[in-house]
Amino acid sequence: MGIIFDETNKVFLLNTKNTTYGIAVTDGMYLNHLYYGKKLEDTNIRYLLRENEPPFIPSVNQREKNSFLDMAPMEYPETGMGDYRESAFCVRSEGGHRASELSYQSYQIIAGKPELEGLPATWGGEEDCTTLELFCRDETLGMEVQLLYTVFEEEDAITRSVIVKNAGNSNIYLEKVLSTCLDMDDRNFEVIGLFGSWGRERHIQRMPVGYGRQNIASFKGESGHQEHPFMALVTPETNQDIGEVYAMNFVYSGNFIAQVEKNQFDSVRMLMGIHPEGFTWKLEPGEVFTAPEVVMIYSDEGLGKMTRSFHDLYRNHLIRSSYLHKKRPILINNWEGTYFKFNERKLLDIAQEASKLGIEMLVMDDGWFGHRENDDSSLGDWFVNEEKLKGGLNKLVEDVKKTGMSFGIWVEPEMISPDSELYKKHPDWALQIPGREITQSRAQYVLDLSRDEVVDAVYEMIANVLRSADIQYVKWDMNRQLTTMGSFQWPADRQGELYHRYVLGVYKMQERLTKDFPYILLENCSSGGARFDPGMLFYSPQIWCSDDTDAIERLAIQEGTALIYPVSTMGAHVSVCPNHAVGRVTPFETRGNVALLGTFGYELDITKLTEEEKEKVKVQVQNYHKYNDLIREGDYYRLASYAENGCYDSWMIVDKNKKRALVFYVQVLARANAKSKYMRLKGLDPNQSYQIDGNHYLGSTLMNAGISVSAEIGDFRSKLLDLSTNKGEFSPHH
Repeated sequence: MGIIFDETNKVFLLNTKNTTYGIAVTDGMYLNHLYYGKKLEDTNIRYLLRENEPPFIPSVNQREKNSFLDMAPMEYPETGMGDYRESAFCVRSEGGHRASELSYQSYQIIAGKPELEGLPATWGGEEDCTTLELFCRDETLGMEVQLLYTVFEEEDAITRSVIVKNAGNSNIYLEKVLSTCLDMDDRNFEVIGLFGSWGRERHIQRMPVGYGRQNIASFKGESGHQEHPFMALVTPETNQDIGEVYAMNFVYSGNFIAQVEKNQFDSVRMLMGIHPEGFTWKLEPGEVFTAPEVVMIYSDEGLGKMTRSFHDLYRNHLIRSSYLHKKRPILINNWEGTYFKFNERKLLDIAQEASKLGIEMLVMDDGWFGHRENDDSSLGDWFVNEEKLKGGLNKLVEDVKKTGMSFGIWVEPEMISPDSELYKKHPDWALQIPGREITQSRAQYVLDLSRDEVVDAVYEMIANVLRSADIQYVKWDMNRQLTTMGSFQWPADRQGELYHRYVLGVYKMQERLTKDFPYILLENCSSGGARFDPGMLFYSPQIWCSDDTDAIERLAIQEGTALIYPVSTMGAHVSVCPNHAVGRVTPFETRGNVALLGTFGYELDITKLTEEEKEKVKVQVQNYHKYNDLIREGDYYRLASYAENGCYDSWMIVDKNKKRALVFYVQVLARANAKSKYMRLKGLDPNQSYQIDGNHYLGSTLMNAGISVSAEIGDFRSKLLDLSTNKGEFSPHH
């Protein structure tokens, strides 16, 4: 069993295949963290709590409870009773007091995993996972708190969430409900996070953990371009292959905080959850609040093992789409090809040319609805502009299908333009604070998705469009952050619920979309990659990775993204040169090879390509069909990082059976008088013989001595190395 309770020692052990997480009940009421690391076989580990050292436990040292609370490793630390480190939980009583003291009451171990109501979360059956529920109570407030831990044994992952119930007679106000805490001794930890901006999302940054508090956070109403809901603590020697890693990833798409704090006793506290900035949640008697889930991964074999644990967990127990284990259609999006300047004739020209080259789907991007000729109008008016698309949407879709291609469409359901029929009719549907100007961004306001009537009305408009024609793909965009957070729906003491209620509204809409149109391939997007998080992956199997489609810029973006997320989730396209984001000119082959790591498609006007470029498209399409099953289902290994070495980038994908592998190599900057490189491969079977370009090498040789990669003349060159143990084709997952 993945979870055991030692009644004598009052110790819970949560065991995965390779790890153990330990919790102890202290003094009959406190839940203390014992251990997280390599798997233990022994429950006799209470000594790790240092209960025989000052200040001792409160029942022994009855004059020094304060010191105990401020140094004990707490499983779920609270505000107001004597723990001065950052808390995970803060509640305000109706009398205005901020304090709570949760006393452990009981536990339950169940096979499988209960759903989190209204929230995305990992899932699993009785054979996949085991859940521990710890029940706690604050007698003064009549408040019950349930701590949830689910153990995914095969994936070496543990998820955590929290449910709070007001079982008392008075209102209470939740001011902070984080989802997880991890207290442990410092080991000269360093912290790794993902940072960036529009066009350069999720760049990896590593720094030492010093005294005080370091956090990664967003209160933009989304997970954001700038900081990402991920944090890892690593020992100093950690690289891809060695070292210890403690990682957290938040299954949520709104405001978040991830924080590490090193205190006076050289212990560290790692926290993650909904950002308390702007958050208050009123709980009336009998009401329940459920916090989103955090995924925790421990690795004793460096970042690479952490990465593959996240990938396996998300492929096996988060993404639900029927497209998960299928080749996605190779699509061409008209956005960078035409922007707003298109009509049905232009789209058909693109479809006809693309179809000849093996491309399988046309996606019509922004500009098809209302009277939208630029981004100043019409969001919310989800009806077809028949002046632009003569004959309407259904005729266009049927004409595209005659070329042999399927059809997809772009929408931005969460926004409303001041210049729109919807805003004229329902100005109160925009988020706003009475008496204040609504802050515009891209000439857009934000719809108040905390209101069911808004969610229902906008969803029905979008659904009517999807019902009107044979649409197989939807790109769901969100192009601005949240501001002027006010709602006409909610009273004053519930306005602090708005950020979270907004995200719940987004989840409601996407849940309905996936149930009503299960055949549609949904791709989430937010000005590129501003909402690339596990919460979105619960609804869509892929997310647009970045609006920066330059192959060289994408190296760091895709490296950071693939640190956590399966490569099959990364929306990646080939675009024209000079690139529209940075003006760089990159070989067509390299653009294709970099995009192969993701979902693969095109973002250009294919009618303007040269004949030589069109022939290269045919080769890239062949490569996609040849390699996508392997790339989508295999294990990802990082071999080299251009972000670190400044010269070249390399990664590889290995079939789960270790019979096939594909190595990607990008020479970013050429060097004069350079020798070839020996790239040490990873993840192969050391005893198998692999064929590369007609030559045979043992896996052990390729991993220990490496494979030769010659230097080339010219920047931005790339190559693929195909390894196989036999001439048979790779068998995809079934």
